[in-house]
Amino acid sequence: MRKPSSSRSPLPIDRVDRIARPVVAAGADYARGSLQAWHSHRRAQLLFGLGGLMQVVTQDGAWVVPPQHAVWIPSGREHQSRMLLPVTTCSAFVVPEHAPRAAQTCQVLEVHPLLRELLIEATRIDPHYAPHSREETLMHLLLKEIGRAREIPMHVPLPQEEKLGALCRDFMRAPSIRSRPAEWAAQLHMSERSFTRKFLAQTGMGFQQWRLRACIVNAISRLALGHSVTAIAYDLGYEQPATFSTMFRRMTGQVPSAHVAALAAHGGSP
Repeated sequence: MRKPSSSRSPLPIDRVDRIARPVVAAGADYARGSLQAWHSHRRAQLLFGLGGLMQVVTQDGAWVVPPQHAVWIPSGREHQSRMLLPVTTCSAFVVPEHAPRAAQTCQVLEVHPLLRELLIEATRIDPHYAPHSREETLMHLLLKEIGRAREIPMHVPLPQEEKLGALCRDFMRAPSIRSRPAEWAAQLHMSERSFTRKFLAQTGMGFQQWRLRACIVNAISRLALGHSVTAIAYDLGYEQPATFSTMFRRMTGQVPSAHVAALAAHGGSP
């Protein structure tokens, strides 16, 4: 498989915005732990990681982006990006009127082989490509394939309400499948029924569904960091690693060991 050239620095977003083309592509290499502080840009962005592991956070949620996946960041959405492992990225920056996805929140997308090759090739194209050229045709196809990409559930929504949001953020640092809504309700000095209604209104998800999603996102991050399946399962509150593996497969489509193998194959292992 072809890879983009190495040792690339991020393209300044103000320079991208000055280019009079509907889509501009650029690649970059990031070290483990690199952080892009809170920012937004006029163009929407598809941020694709060839390897490694990324996390994107907005005021209303967090997304983990495994290797060979991408995150769609809508125009104007303030966000920060953290590289949990070394990452080689390919980004497509799209003016709002040509955005191929209507979502107003971030989405983690599967990147199929054609989309992958289009993104890599696009980073090699002069950003000032000529109208009606092969390069412009490739960019048009890239937009169509971005629009066709399938979303996967790597999003953990975060409440806007301060006290509930703080509880959710604390939980995400050490999630457990054994956490109960009654415990959260007691901390907020409200009935369990009222808490359940409030949680759904604030996150758009039931508490159990949200708790499971948070556990999965935590597990994916820890697998990429080299933690064992057994340790992750017990830390998440499962009595048997096999039960955790079943849940992981139901949510992601593959067992944890297959996920680890995919990380290694794409350069995502620590």
